[in-house]
Amino acid sequence: MTELPPPRAGLPPDISVWDPLLRLVHWSFPLLIPAMWWTAENDKWALHKRLGLVLLGLLVFRLLWGFFGPETARFALFVKSPKVVLAYLRSGAGKSAHHIGHSPLGGWSTMVLLGAMLLQVSLGLFAGDPFDGTTGPLNALVGVGLADIITEVHETFFWVIAGLIALHLVAICFYAVKGDDLLSPMVGGSRPPAEGAVGIGPVPWVRGLLACCLAAGLALWVAYGAPPLT
Repeated sequence: MTELPPPRAGLPPDISVWDPLLRLVHWSFPLLIPAMWWTAENDKWALHKRLGLVLLGLLVFRLLWGFFGPETARFALFVKSPKVVLAYLRSGAGKSAHHIGHSPLGGWSTMVLLGAMLLQVSLGLFAGDPFDGTTGPLNALVGVGLADIITEVHETFFWVIAGLIALHLVAICFYAVKGDDLLSPMVGGSRPPAEGAVGIGPVPWVRGLLACCLAAGLALWVAYGAPPLT
């Protein structure tokens, strides 16, 4: 009589890596940035300004979420010292069994991208020529000459952001070849279990709602020209 093989043990569940709010903000960037380029190239300035204010609100939320969000969203936990980054590079930039979220190098690349987008949006707030009727909401706070310089930098700096995005895509492909899928966890929020890796805890939805309100309020205040709050 042939013995039946023992039943397979159930596979362990995936572990949570990225919270829904962070993923929503993350996937908004590849939609907004090409849309803003297209509106600028086709003189759709009213829509360009609205999209810029939306991007400003998302960036402000991401900065707040970097202090009050879950583990993998917090700057303090993924922005590592240069010594740690160098050690990571010497190890071959391989994945660690105990690591979820951003790698030491990925943490810094995230900060550079966020900083570049925030700088670009900030320049756009002051850019434009009032005689052409195309100005950012804070253009009146600077002189015409300075606004012209800011506008030129704003137009040129876009290509710096495009280059950073290209490097980001190359890095995703590099890690995919090494067997580390970075894309799927950012879509679904979880990754397969690994020895020693612990997922993030519950999403702090109350803090998330407060961060959304603060970010939206700041963007709205800027949209009206940043009037005095008194």
